[in-house]
Amino acid sequence: MDTPMRTGSARGSNSDRGDAPRAPTPLGAARTIVALLGLAMLVPPARAQGPPPESPPLEVIVHASDLPRSALDEFEFWNDPGSPGGRMVGTPNTGDDLDPPPENDPHVRFRVRVQRGVPYRCWIHMKVGKPKGVSQANLLYVQFTNAIDGANREVFKPGTASYLAARGPAREGWVWVGCDPADPKAPGPLVYFRTSGEVTVRIQAGMEGVGFDQVLLSPARFLNGPPSEAVVPKPPR
Repeated sequence: MDTPMRTGSARGSNSDRGDAPRAPTPLGAARTIVALLGLAMLVPPARAQGPPPESPPLEVIVHASDLPRSALDEFEFWNDPGSPGGRMVGTPNTGDDLDPPPENDPHVRFRVRVQRGVPYRCWIHMKVGKPKGVSQANLLYVQFTNAIDGANREVFKPGTASYLAARGPAREGWVWVGCDPADPKAPGPLVYFRTSGEVTVRIQAGMEGVGFDQVLLSPARFLNGPPSEAVVPKPPR
């Protein structure tokens, strides 16, 4: 028996008919744009990621009694009941004076943390010794690594002839002494640092018999004048 021939469906597929995809209507395109704009408003704008702001600079306070023996080169620890920790550092007095940097005379070396771009004033609590021979026992030289002046020029670097001088009075005893430029043409006593972090402080004896028990680098509290108290306590950690 012959099978009847099937005829094609009256509604063929798009591929059968060769129909092209329909273009969106103007109304549909407008709805799509509005929806995208709504999503964009829900997404917060990206914020620029800059470096975190630095905290206010701290007073840098060093007590000689906290230094290790390895920090001393031809200096000695001396007992002193009025000093923090009951100790200070000093040099024996044979009556001679000493040469300034870059001469490598008796010195103390230690590290402290500082903040870049901040002006610091250096103060030393000095023990002026008994005069003997040519020594007045009242002079120290101070240098720092990574130090610059207000014009961004390198200054006071160990191993060079650039330094601050702390000269005490002729009278024996304890006194806070400011560290001032030895060069009268230098811009001033303020010290800046190129980067934040640890730097080395080098204090060299200018005369035999001089001693000290505290060193300050002050960005605020003692920027314009020395401490009035004999002992400046360290800030809490």
